[in-house]
Amino acid sequence: MKTKPKPARKGVLAGGNWIIDQVKVVDTFPQREALANIRSQHEGTGGAPFNVLLDLAALGAGIPLAGAGLVGRDAHGQSILDLCKRHKIDTRFLKTTAAAPTSYTDVMTEEKDGRRTFFHLRGANALWKGEDIDFAKSKAKIFHLGYLLLLDAMDAPDSKHGTKAARLLAAAQAAGLKTSVDVVSEDSDRFASVVVPALKHTDYCILNEFEAGKTAGFKIRQDDGKLDTVSLRHAAGALLQQGVSELIVIHFPEGAFARTRKGEDVWQSSVKVPAKHVLGTAGAGDAFCAGVLLGLHEDWELKRCLEAGVCAAAASLSDPTCTNGMKPLNACLALGKKYGYQKSLNQDDF
Repeated sequence: MKTKPKPARKGVLAGGNWIIDQVKVVDTFPQREALANIRSQHEGTGGAPFNVLLDLAALGAGIPLAGAGLVGRDAHGQSILDLCKRHKIDTRFLKTTAAAPTSYTDVMTEEKDGRRTFFHLRGANALWKGEDIDFAKSKAKIFHLGYLLLLDAMDAPDSKHGTKAARLLAAAQAAGLKTSVDVVSEDSDRFASVVVPALKHTDYCILNEFEAGKTAGFKIRQDDGKLDTVSLRHAAGALLQQGVSELIVIHFPEGAFARTRKGEDVWQSSVKVPAKHVLGTAGAGDAFCAGVLLGLHEDWELKRCLEAGVCAAAASLSDPTCTNGMKPLNACLALGKKYGYQKSLNQDDF
């Protein structure tokens, strides 16, 4: 008797931090005990799953989207659930709790250059253990988890896998999902104990240059601000050696670099967005991630994935919030054609 083949997996399930961003555009970031003027304020989304899923919806991905995590039983939590419903994001694994408030961040964005300073309440995210996810009931193709280092219960030690996050990623892989991780840019020495164990159960690792350097033990950005592309490539190789099974993607303001397990290297320059059109850089990393994940889901060639990533990031710069600037994919790609790209990237360019 022939057994029926399993149906092809489709869609993205994203779990981790669910945050409401209170974005305040200020004329300057003050010294302690000094005053700054708030020019405008906006409420937006924050956290890897929230941002990535909304960005995928805005890109017109046309694939099933689902969220996993924990929010408070409060107005912010309800607004997150309402927004997911509006964008047809499945919330069966996104639970509520009365034990902690919904996480939020006060984002102070400097008017002149878009630089951001964050004041964060971890809230319900700190309690999330991932136990509500039943991967056997998910038909998703990719499980995206973020941010490592900002999920207290998930960052906790695990006797078998190293961390609870690593255990969750292993369960996702065992169920047949591809796994993807993102990390928060924390200036600490916790990367080895928290991030590295997760890499052994990660198919796609998507980090910025600071996070990649801290995890791999390389200084990618020199003291003068110049990108060290030799260290960048060494870091990508080290991350693969630490267990990532398929792909490393490192993004930075100048563009992005990817290295596969098979040894393929791909560079992609960022879009030359005019300074006057940059209203905020919050969410650009998650926008890049969304573009890349869409391409990986659709099995595009790697160069096309990175192009979608940098164009999605460019679109996100048009709004102070993390996701309100996102556009359909064709409109994002049109930004690359309109403004062009930074100079060609390779190891000899910097």
